[in-house]
Amino acid sequence: MTPERFDIYDDQQNWIGTELRSVVHAKGYWHRSFHCWIVRDDVDQRMVLFQRRRDIKDTFPGCYDITAAGHLTAGEKLEEASRELEEELGVHAPFESLSYLLTAKQQLQGEVRGVPFMDREFSSVYGLCLNQPLEAYTLQASEVHSLYEAPLHDLLALFRGETDAIQATGVYAEQASTLDSSSPIPERHTRSIHASEFVPHGTEYYTGVLEALYDVPKG
Repeated sequence: MTPERFDIYDDQQNWIGTELRSVVHAKGYWHRSFHCWIVRDDVDQRMVLFQRRRDIKDTFPGCYDITAAGHLTAGEKLEEASRELEEELGVHAPFESLSYLLTAKQQLQGEVRGVPFMDREFSSVYGLCLNQPLEAYTLQASEVHSLYEAPLHDLLALFRGETDAIQATGVYAEQASTLDSSSPIPERHTRSIHASEFVPHGTEYYTGVLEALYDVPKG
């Protein structure tokens, strides 16, 4: 497999070249990413979907995160980045169907298996209302450990510090996408989740995105 390369930028979003993914994260070069948060409407409340990252990820393994997201590879246009929805979740959604929410400038750092990283991103954030059950998603087992949903107002309360934990319902990647007559219905499970278990995008990011998700048009 050819190693991934990213376009890299200065802190004013001026393109300065390309570099290997490993080098980008090791040296902290600015690069671009695509985020998409999926919601669904359930009677009188809006639910938000989010994933748990696989433990093998090179940044923030095992953390809860955006429904689907990914880096833009070298030469890739933002309009092409919606491929992440299909790759991670099996969702076929044209870019034009997504609702733009905001652009975030983020600097995240940490250490995974003894290797430090600096993740500096310009993130274009979108929303999508998709009224289908968790079991209908085809999860990319190499990237996504499990998929969860929780009420939007609960998540907002969590990141505003109004509650210590929320209850979320999920399915594991190995069980998802089995809605056919020959396969058993995957078993849902419920977890108590704390804000500290999410990728540390920051309170401003989470509250800004979650508030904007109320305005995403119904699916």
